[in-house]
Amino acid sequence: MQSVYLKDSPKPAGHYSPGIVHNGLVYVSGQLPMDLITREPFAGPIEKQTELALRNVEAVLHQAGSDLTHVLQMTIYVSDIELWGKVNETYARVMGDHRPARAIVPVKDLHFDTKIEIQAIAAVRTVSDSKRVRGGSVPGSD
Repeated sequence: MQSVYLKDSPKPAGHYSPGIVHNGLVYVSGQLPMDLITREPFAGPIEKQTELALRNVEAVLHQAGSDLTHVLQMTIYVSDIELWGKVNETYARVMGDHRPARAIVPVKDLHFDTKIEIQAIAAVRTVSDSKRVRGGSVPGSD
């Protein structure tokens, strides 16, 4: 197993890694809508919180040699099920045609009074995927 930490971002205060790579899969810890450098949470509209949390998932995936098109499953925790329509619209826009397996879990409260947290499981890109997607190589495949 290999822990994934984001470059230029402080290590989390809690006892966890932002991601773990094991057997060709990337497990992304729950990502909140926060600035990854300053660790400041964003408490604005749910659409912006959703996009920021997804972009934070994406940042961990990129560090691990994956991306949103390789996500197999996402779990979305939302503080109010009434927000689901706006969350789903933003999710669909960011994810495009890719439709991984997904669960929505309504919860009472989330850390820092945010309204959403997203965790994911993705496949690590293969060298051929990487060349096709972005013309490069997967980190660590040299």
